[in-house]
Amino acid sequence: MENKREKIDKMSAEVKDSNPYSRLMALQKMGIVKDYERIRNFSAIIVGVGGVGSVCAEMLVRCGFGKLILYDYDKIELANMNRLFYTPDQIGMTKVEAAKETLAKINPDVEIEAYSMNICSNENYDQFVSKIKEGSLSKASVDLVISCVDNYAARMTINRICNELNQLWMESGVSENAMSGHIQFIIPGETACFGCAPPLVVAEKGENHKVKRDGVCAASLPTTMGIVAGLLAQNVLKYLLNFGEVSYLLSYNAMLNFFSNSELKPNPTCNDKNCVIRQESFNKQEQSTRKPKQEKNEVEIKPQITKEEEDEFKKYGICFDEDTTSHTVVKQKEINTENQSLDDLQKQLGSIFKKK
Repeated sequence: MENKREKIDKMSAEVKDSNPYSRLMALQKMGIVKDYERIRNFSAIIVGVGGVGSVCAEMLVRCGFGKLILYDYDKIELANMNRLFYTPDQIGMTKVEAAKETLAKINPDVEIEAYSMNICSNENYDQFVSKIKEGSLSKASVDLVISCVDNYAARMTINRICNELNQLWMESGVSENAMSGHIQFIIPGETACFGCAPPLVVAEKGENHKVKRDGVCAASLPTTMGIVAGLLAQNVLKYLLNFGEVSYLLSYNAMLNFFSNSELKPNPTCNDKNCVIRQESFNKQEQSTRKPKQEKNEVEIKPQITKEEEDEFKKYGICFDEDTTSHTVVKQKEINTENQSLDDLQKQLGSIFKKK
């Protein structure tokens, strides 16, 4: 017998087994997040609900996100079962409908829309643009577009639209050998767009513009995809809820157990005219920064709880250590994209992975 829960109107910090939000609201009591319940006001579009996108969507739904709009055009196949999220009984369903069904069961409080369509096709372009501009809970523009696609053409489509609309978005990817991945936060005019410096893309031209290539099978590990999905969802939460340090280009190498954290500056000679327009506007200070404000390199985190509340948390295995209530934020490395070829940029990014 399927056990469904009723919708919850207001998040509660009350610590009890029947409260799905108590451990999330604990972030507020511990001083990590000022107002966690704000998460219910946010809306995002996720393009691509495969190995990374589906897991990212699940994480955001479990966190109580306000609204998610899902885009994908594939159907679930047996070959997808090496990944997380989908189950064999969903084979034959479109990915977005299967995802919507599963996510609604996990958290009925989250509003979910699903569109089985290719955003790169001319007939779907206007609908996708319209959802970015008017798809939020308040019928305004969404807070973020989250790209979890697996091909160059779709990334460039999202990049072009977001530059045109001045829309914040996050991009993600896993390499074809499944041994590395990255996430990238793109703020038009302030950081490099995907056209300025595509991180670790396989090629700019030729067969990689195709959505699928006959006879070619990329490697896929649920571990690598789960790690990238977790980093992506975490970055979304950190930006929207304003805690910790947001990553602008975070790369992961599974072979070396290594992470690199950097930031790509926008390329003044970018081929995307709207990217250049956004840069000029930002440089003339016609638009203020949209990066989260971080006044100090060292962030002190003090649990804002009483002794009685601390004792209550201990019942659930949550303990506090006074020696670990602060951490140091490491300054990100900046990479200049001006007058750099794609090969030069890939060499710079590749050198980050080398052991010191």
